[in-house]
Amino acid sequence: MTDRPEPGSAEWNDYLAEGNAKQARKRVTADALLRDTAGRLLLVRPTYKDGWDLPGGMAEANESPTDAVRRELREELGLNVQLNALLCVDWITPHGPWDDLLAFIFDGGTLTESQCARLRPQDEELSACAFFDEAKALEHLLDRQRLRTTQALAALKDRVPRYLENGNPTW
Repeated sequence: MTDRPEPGSAEWNDYLAEGNAKQARKRVTADALLRDTAGRLLLVRPTYKDGWDLPGGMAEANESPTDAVRRELREELGLNVQLNALLCVDWITPHGPWDDLLAFIFDGGTLTESQCARLRPQDEELSACAFFDEAKALEHLLDRQRLRTTQALAALKDRVPRYLENGNPTW
């Protein structure tokens, strides 16, 4: 029989911390569907990868997905938005040098005309931002992001969040 520390003691917390350190970690990204008053989708062009993307980005250690997307929108676009709903969560298998990842998309609502008029990239991670009608926006997105965004748009319409694996519904 193993001597286990007494729950609540400093030794117990050390025991739990050791177990926590050995458990798997997941990368998390959080994006927002943002629209203008004409219903067009906002896309951003990152400087560190090809193609266009939804606004948002990677969560930092111990940061919630909602806090991550709000922070990224503030840092990269100078936007403060109210998130309306979770649209989808997508589990993405390991690919290339990357481990698996959980990708969240939230409904960021419709930006006002004045927000749209002031919209500019605020840091070096973005080279551009623009609104596109839905079909054109989907054409601009890379395959994995296109699948996820298509499902997020469907969730926006029918108000049923989606769980996806590699951009595809599992049921």
